[in-house]
Amino acid sequence: SATTVKQILNTGRKMPLLGLGTWKSEPGKVKQAVIWALQAGYRHIDCAAIYGNEVEIGEALQETLGPGKALRREDVFITSKLWNTRHHPDDVEPSLLKTLKDLKLEYLDLYLIHWPYAFQRGDVAFPKKEDGTLLYDDIDYKLTWAAMEKLVGKGLVRAIGLSNFNSRQIDDILSVASIKPTVLQVESHPYLSQVELLAHCRDRGLVMTAYSPLGSPDRAWKHPGEPVLLDEPVLATLAKKYNKSPAQIILRWQTQRGVVTIPKSVTESRIKENIQVFDFTLEGEEMKSVTDLNKGWRYIVPMIQVGGEWVPRDAGHPHYPFNDPY
Repeated sequence: SATTVKQILNTGRKMPLLGLGTWKSEPGKVKQAVIWALQAGYRHIDCAAIYGNEVEIGEALQETLGPGKALRREDVFITSKLWNTRHHPDDVEPSLLKTLKDLKLEYLDLYLIHWPYAFQRGDVAFPKKEDGTLLYDDIDYKLTWAAMEKLVGKGLVRAIGLSNFNSRQIDDILSVASIKPTVLQVESHPYLSQVELLAHCRDRGLVMTAYSPLGSPDRAWKHPGEPVLLDEPVLATLAKKYNKSPAQIILRWQTQRGVVTIPKSVTESRIKENIQVFDFTLEGEEMKSVTDLNKGWRYIVPMIQVGGEWVPRDAGHPHYPFNDPY
């Protein structure tokens, strides 16, 4: 079954290749989405403090995991992420403890640094100046990493990793790490195939997780003329051949290259459809035809409105990851 298809982390633990993403899954819907996913065979839920829905996800987990429930805690792989205002070493453990309390868990399977750059410390998630631009902190993510390592020692997390770091930043962490990062979570789909970054991760023993694997069509700052991934003819042809949807072709392509993938949905039929990707195999040439759709097109660049224009929000930060080639 789909639940047994896993990637082995450098800790020796296993991470299911397909998970449920929960970014933009609004409260009132996300609890049911998580329950449907677990019923459909998902054994991996991807969360983050900043998504603002961990309390509700916790309710779903409480109803489904543990003694006398449908699943044991150890059957399900749960990830969360440290937010940008919490990079100060003193803030790392309290942030994790808040997430554990919200999710009603005793430990996480994986905890990630959400972005390499920090915002000003405090309780405001997006601290801003009067002109609407963000207030940053220049704390070194290597100091944050050292605090993340302590969580493993305390048994609060089984593994730690990175999100939205580039290849140079990964190597920077590896140069000081006593506990190596296990996972890099980044945007990836056929228009941003991340071939070089995936090779970089493989060389260094990291597993790559793809977020927004279907191109994230529900973003606030969508460009009117942007390419629509799911309308791509190459995918339509393969979908017809295998009697699958274009989304399933994309998810199969990712999992077949060993990339963990976390499609987000709150619709029961789509949640079920997204995991039905382990009953067929794309041929080598077909895999290449999907990879070759790459345009270097990044859908997820945090944007901000300044004077009525959407502009990249964080591009001026010294730790901004997307100025490097990969």
